[in-house]
Amino acid sequence: MNNFTSNTVFWSAFFAWLTAQVLKGLLNLYKYKKWDFRRFVGAGGMPSSHSAFVSALATGVGLTDGWASTNFAMALVFSAIVMYDAAGVRLAASKQAATLNKMVKELFDEREFHHERLKELIGHTPIEVIVGALLGIFIGWWLVGGKKI
Repeated sequence: MNNFTSNTVFWSAFFAWLTAQVLKGLLNLYKYKKWDFRRFVGAGGMPSSHSAFVSALATGVGLTDGWASTNFAMALVFSAIVMYDAAGVRLAASKQAATLNKMVKELFDEREFHHERLKELIGHTPIEVIVGALLGIFIGWWLVGGKKI
């Protein structure tokens, strides 16, 4: 009996996301020489876990249902939208948050002002998206495609 727990396409996407999140934490540890557990679960940074997730999903769907299938076309379009959002809209929001945080700091440096800092690391550079996508394609091919070889 097939059930969701044996859905290799989903699990390859989940494993790609998890791998990217762990890599973010480890790369942050290497770069700053200190643990920041927010990097293991947060958005933004190298590699893009969103890109890894949707790329593994699309790869798994392509390998399972065929590259000419409607399901693969939907997964591919979904992946493109997510990666465009990560590198475009969310990156712009990150830059705007950094600018606003700097403006508030400079404006109220000498006076007391309580504000909530905006989260600045929510988007990705194009290279972070590409590396995440390549990671996802590799994991999807490995976990889903390896069963057909």
